[in-house]
Amino acid sequence: MAIIDTRNHLAFAFGLLGNVISFMVYLSPLPTFYRIYKKKSTESFQALPYLVALFSSMLWLYYASLKPSDATLLITINSFGCVIETIYITIFTIYATKDSKKLTVKLFALMNVGSFALVFLVTYFTVQGSLRVQVVGWICVTMAVGVFAAPLSIVAQVIRTKNVEFMPFYLSLFLTVSAVTWFLYGLFLKDICVAIPNVLGLALGLLQMLLYGIYRKNTSNKVPIIGKDSELALETMKNVLVLGKGEVFPVPVIYEGMMGEKGVEIPV
Repeated sequence: MAIIDTRNHLAFAFGLLGNVISFMVYLSPLPTFYRIYKKKSTESFQALPYLVALFSSMLWLYYASLKPSDATLLITINSFGCVIETIYITIFTIYATKDSKKLTVKLFALMNVGSFALVFLVTYFTVQGSLRVQVVGWICVTMAVGVFAAPLSIVAQVIRTKNVEFMPFYLSLFLTVSAVTWFLYGLFLKDICVAIPNVLGLALGLLQMLLYGIYRKNTSNKVPIIGKDSELALETMKNVLVLGKGEVFPVPVIYEGMMGEKGVEIPV
């Protein structure tokens, strides 16, 4: 009994810490949206990372609501995630170009409405009880693993260019710390669906920090330029750093010839 109580207390402690870290991560795009608001333009930013983050939060919130055990800490952070990502998407849509606005609405309808509705209806009407929890949990795991795999293209870019300018150290650090906290939360609760994705997150975070340690001396004051040959490999979905159990943070890609804030071409 004492062991069970200790495990529950540890799970609560790490879940609470995970909430704090994930809360800060969810707020990390605020400077981006302040910039969008001031310029009245979304510039080179894309809506897909925020749509993915919202979809992930919706899935985890659904999963947490099905769990028979107390999942308050999962519910709180993912409820906040749904609210803040919806605000981000709304702001983005207001200031986006006509084409970008149409694409954002289409993706929202397809992913956040259509796909989530499909998951909900299928799992609600075709599976029952504990099996439903497992099915939804593994859908969340699949989603999280896919999102965790996205930054591998950025890792490959770092290795090829030997430059870590576009892989911020503190985001990598947050990735690692967040993955550890949520992994331990899942471990102490014996929730494999929370623990498994964060093993990948921990490995990716350690790899990014290792690369930062190796190549940081090669980083100059210039903004790294991603050539046209890398454009297809670094499309919107891959321009994210993943933190925690599915939170994403966009990294804008700067292409050769792109103009800076004052209309000056960014040098190579």
